[in-house]
Amino acid sequence: MLDKSRKPKANFLKWNIIGSGIFISPKGVLEHAGSVGLSLIVWVCGGGICALGSLCYAELGVTIPKSGGDYSYVTEIFGGLVGFLLLWSAVLIMYPTTLAVIALTFSNYVLQPAFQNCLPPFIATRLLATICILFLTWVNCSSVRWATRIQDVFTVGKLLALVLIIVVGLIQISRGHYDALRPSVAFEFSEDPSVGQIALAFLQASFAYSGWNFLNYVTEEVVEPRKNLPRAIYVSIPLVTLVYTMTNIAYFSSMTPEELLASNAVAVTFGEKLLGMFSWVMPISVALSTFGGINGYLFTSSRLCFSGAREGHLPYLLAMIHLKNCTPIPALLLCCIATIVILCIGETHNLINYVSFINYLSYGVTIAGLLYLRKKRPNLARPIKVNMLVPITYMIFWAVLLGFSLYSEPVVCGLGMVIMLTGVPVYFVGVQWKEKPKWVYRLLEKVTYMGQKLCYVVFPQEDTSETEPLTAFKATD
Repeated sequence: MLDKSRKPKANFLKWNIIGSGIFISPKGVLEHAGSVGLSLIVWVCGGGICALGSLCYAELGVTIPKSGGDYSYVTEIFGGLVGFLLLWSAVLIMYPTTLAVIALTFSNYVLQPAFQNCLPPFIATRLLATICILFLTWVNCSSVRWATRIQDVFTVGKLLALVLIIVVGLIQISRGHYDALRPSVAFEFSEDPSVGQIALAFLQASFAYSGWNFLNYVTEEVVEPRKNLPRAIYVSIPLVTLVYTMTNIAYFSSMTPEELLASNAVAVTFGEKLLGMFSWVMPISVALSTFGGINGYLFTSSRLCFSGAREGHLPYLLAMIHLKNCTPIPALLLCCIATIVILCIGETHNLINYVSFINYLSYGVTIAGLLYLRKKRPNLARPIKVNMLVPITYMIFWAVLLGFSLYSEPVVCGLGMVIMLTGVPVYFVGVQWKEKPKWVYRLLEKVTYMGQKLCYVVFPQEDTSETEPLTAFKATD
């Protein structure tokens, strides 16, 4: 078991939701929504949908108290194949791509002041992003406490940038600079928006909100999850929705929709227009925010690999933790390597729809599991039990969103589904096939032993008390 003295608290969720996406997604939301007014509606409704999903995940988090989030719940409810497909898509697509997007945003904001009249060089941005990923991987390998402290410290950067944008925006509005926000102007469309384009706008916004389920990935490391999971949701989701909506209102107080769409770094453009000689504050603040965002994603993605290996769906080496630091070093190294590979082949804005579609697909499957569990195991101990309208409402929105997104972007969204389905043969060969040749087992044992020596890792001790409610039910079912 991971050392309980090193457990992160529930405010970790707050710090992860308020993150880099708000400096990346506004352009994509406006582009697909087609008007200022509709884009603001998307931001508000996006927060509401996250609140519904968070409540469902809170119930699952205390009913199935395992780290690993979506993957652990789906594996427990639907079995190994469905859980493995979620794990496969997360390891190959979701986390490496998201980490790459945030790392590239970090490097772009750091380098932008040195290249004011052009984009930073391709190699320079990739090199700086790689250095950032390597450094934070080392921090997370060294100590859980260091990782959570970095998260708290660099949250200052997030809040500084957002508070500065909102305050300056409100000052602009008080001076009468809100032409783009007038109802007669805000809902002017260059062309009538289709349902598919609105769905893609929600996907873009969901990237900014994508940290809402992070705490479920480290349930076993959270202090008193039965109290702190709901508390984190009730505080964080409304707060983040308000902050994101006010930030977008502030953007439109100083920029026309055309200027925002033309900008490659919205916060930098905002600072250059309104902060004058202090415009340098904005890229530094955003760089701090993205640095903390990378740290948060590394923290949670490594726990997913850890949980997958513990279930036998990934090599057992990934389920091991450092003997002294109690950190999943092999899982962190895998996440680091996968992210660096994605850094070399992807561009920031082209990846967001791709990642968000797979994210929403996994959310929907997980919440469908909650409904299935309610029907099949009605007497299961549920310290938190949400009203049935909550998951049903979420599933209706989920089906509409993914259906129209796939219709509007069949190549981008379809590619994600194809990659997910390639996990089917991998599952049957790597997991389901038990009678492999002896030389395969010998090779795996040798690699595992070498990895243990190199990383100084061992299997953690099990703490059965945390899974007692579920196992107790199974014994009497």
